[in-house]
Amino acid sequence: MPRTRSPNSWTYSTFSGTSTLIAMSLTDTTIELLQELIRNACVNDLTGSSGSEYRTAETLEKFFANTDVSIQRFEPQPGRVSIAFTVEGSDPDAEPLTLLGHTDVVPVDEPKWTQDPFRADIVDGKIYGRGATDMLFITAAMAAVTREVAGMKPKGTLTFVGLADEEARGGLGAGWLSQNEPEAISWKNCLSETGGSHLPVRDGSDALVVVVGEKGAAQRRIHVHGEPGHGSTPYNRDLTVAKIAEVARRLAALEPTVKSDSLWEGYVRAFKFDPETEKQLLSGDNYEALGDLARYSHAMSHLTVAPTVLRAGGAINVLPSHAWIELDIRPLPGQTQEEIDELLRDALGELASEVEIEHLITEDATLSPTEGPLFEAIAETYQEFFPGAAVVPTISAGGSDLRFARRLGGVGYGFALHAKERQFSEVLEQLHSHDEYVHVEDVELTAKAYYSLVTRFVGAEG
Repeated sequence: MPRTRSPNSWTYSTFSGTSTLIAMSLTDTTIELLQELIRNACVNDLTGSSGSEYRTAETLEKFFANTDVSIQRFEPQPGRVSIAFTVEGSDPDAEPLTLLGHTDVVPVDEPKWTQDPFRADIVDGKIYGRGATDMLFITAAMAAVTREVAGMKPKGTLTFVGLADEEARGGLGAGWLSQNEPEAISWKNCLSETGGSHLPVRDGSDALVVVVGEKGAAQRRIHVHGEPGHGSTPYNRDLTVAKIAEVARRLAALEPTVKSDSLWEGYVRAFKFDPETEKQLLSGDNYEALGDLARYSHAMSHLTVAPTVLRAGGAINVLPSHAWIELDIRPLPGQTQEEIDELLRDALGELASEVEIEHLITEDATLSPTEGPLFEAIAETYQEFFPGAAVVPTISAGGSDLRFARRLGGVGYGFALHAKERQFSEVLEQLHSHDEYVHVEDVELTAKAYYSLVTRFVGAEG
């Protein structure tokens, strides 16, 4: 029983055995918008003058033209624009929903791409481009669904926010918004990246991941000092370079113990390994059994310490008196900054008294419950599209804008949807990769899944 309404045509259709009202052109709209977002090339190189997210803000304003939404622009620095589109609900007691989609992307090393990173070509069923997976396909789906819901008079208020600066930890985007304009949007129930890919369950059954939390930050700069002098006379000196090299070696060898909790245990058991392999993994051994997911799984179950930057010296004929190493440290929920410093000192041994530990960016890990209205709506949506699939909560090893919602007392979950053959590892490999792509099929699934979840949660009816 088709009927027509602006801006899209609608019909009753069936997907995964469930009858739902679906916009016939929703997936085409999402794909077209995704391509435009990629072509906007909002590249964030971690400097305040980069990003140029105003381009995508202008695209989204045009996209929402002549719809019943309220619009708010936020520009903490010229060109760094975040923009919110709100569909007011009819029932003030109904649960609100906020969709946090970032619009910036990381830089590219163009000679290592075989596709143009900002042309958004579709090749063999894949859309290529920087940000295609991280996270513009989700951002486009969020925008397309919000535009549809704008004509439905939902019970709960729906807000979509195109956020700047996520790739630089949100200081000019969600972080700025949460600190300076926290009342501008609702943070109570939030969705963002990513989720909805599949685990390779050993018995052939299906399992879908949903991101319920993310690790924190405990960035450190470790300073060492030695004896300066002329490079021609190094004999019997306290050499700074030798000392920083030993500090780096000891820190690189640091292996924290596994943090076994209900999330890690549930994740391991979802693979349905044999009892011995499962036992090994639960105790932090045999990550090779997880194949392409070994690195992610190790990060999910451990505090990780990665030496990433080393600085020493300037002129080749001068013995430097100062050197430092920078560490990208990611704590799990419950792990404190004080505990991390103690761990570093223990790893350095007698060298601990000869170094200075400087704190850079520090943020606690955040976690949302695996229960409640929004989590249950995600699980129901997964079942609609993949009946019988297990829902497996996971923690992101990186960061997202959801942590700001959690800190303000809300819940936040990573949500998208991928085809059955799209394993979790393949999706993770696309993040910040050369020749980044997203499958057209996954864009379509994500748009339909967002439509189903959003209309269910905010009580919207076409």
